[in-house]
Amino acid sequence: MGVQWAVIVLYAGLIIIPTLVPLPTNVDRIWNHVTIFAQFVFWGIWWPGVLLSMILFGRIWCGVFCPEGALSERASAFSLGRAVPRWITWKGWPFVGFLGTTIYGQMISVYQYPAAVLVILGGSTAAAIVVGLIWGRNKRVWCRYLCPVNGVFALVSKLAPVHFRLDREAWERWQKPTDGTHLPAVNCAPLVSLKTLEGNSQCHMCGRCSGFRESINLDSRPFNHEIVQVAGREAKPWETALILVGLLGVAGGAFRWTGSSLFIDLKLWLAEQLVNLGADRLLDLVAPWWVLTNYPENNDVMSVLDGVTLFSFVGIEALLCALILGGGLMLASLLAGRRRLLHRFHHLAQALIPLAAVGVILGLSMTTVSLLHTNGFDLAFVDALRAIMLGGAGLWSLWLSLRIVGLHAASWPRRLAAGSVMLLVCLLAAANWGSLFWKI
Repeated sequence: MGVQWAVIVLYAGLIIIPTLVPLPTNVDRIWNHVTIFAQFVFWGIWWPGVLLSMILFGRIWCGVFCPEGALSERASAFSLGRAVPRWITWKGWPFVGFLGTTIYGQMISVYQYPAAVLVILGGSTAAAIVVGLIWGRNKRVWCRYLCPVNGVFALVSKLAPVHFRLDREAWERWQKPTDGTHLPAVNCAPLVSLKTLEGNSQCHMCGRCSGFRESINLDSRPFNHEIVQVAGREAKPWETALILVGLLGVAGGAFRWTGSSLFIDLKLWLAEQLVNLGADRLLDLVAPWWVLTNYPENNDVMSVLDGVTLFSFVGIEALLCALILGGGLMLASLLAGRRRLLHRFHHLAQALIPLAAVGVILGLSMTTVSLLHTNGFDLAFVDALRAIMLGGAGLWSLWLSLRIVGLHAASWPRRLAAGSVMLLVCLLAAANWGSLFWKI
């Protein structure tokens, strides 16, 4: 709890203090302006580091460090204690939440302006507290169902080489002591059923259940175990949508649009259509800063046309990723066999998690690189590091693909055909991320 409150204080300072000082000028740097410092910490270190920690340690960020989770659980101690309604438990919220916050963040320039950070991160934290005050008791209802990045964390944590392992035989053998010994109850705040615990997706790695009934312990495992052996037991369409549309599509488009000539071409085409329709007055229409970026003192104003173009650009990239990569996954599923086709399709989609995760980490690190470069740091090694990480992620996804194909395809010809298609899918996904960093 001490660690959690320390992070809460740091978090609150980073999102509130920058809103109380003037915006930085061209001569301000990381070490002399709190806004640039907060940008560097949040978008340059914090979020890439959180995603990297998911790959290495599972959701330890959620269980030990996350300020939203800690505040929501603390508020839940004073909750009305109402039962969680069915609409909250809808499995599509992680997908909708990620897309909504990602696109809205781009519309109000969350990477550049502290007021935008306060709206998105502060608003999310306020919502987490409100949810804690209404539903559940000493639980993290917000984290389990409504957190915008819950779905992303659930996916990426599947790659971690550590987990809390349930020994089912020990659980069944365990008997309550007959000498009246008091056994402390385990409060699993993220509402995970301990007797069916399997995998890292929902476990927050808080350690509260460690040793419970002498059957739950922290243990190591192969990096590929959960995706190959566990993820295929149940088809999860919303996870597939989050991988293909969210992480590989919307996130990629959000990183790409500011430096894309295609964005400019699309904007000019839409402007021409407005002029042809006699609606040229709409070209200069603007909105408040909390709807679309509007900082005239910084010569940074996003018109409604810019907003529509942004939404269209990101939407087109997401649609293309879903159609091309999803089509490749479906073809590989068909080649592997005709039975349980959709089930196999969703399982193969899980193999793209390394490419999706590493791509988002590298995309977020663009802010890190930009800020460090502006502040005079020599970053000649960045391209090589990006190539190594992206190439490694591609090989990892390919290896997962081949392992999954091996489980579903009965014959070597089918395995070879399906594996070849998955090789192409992995290459296309890696090339899409690569085009973000290297112009070909």
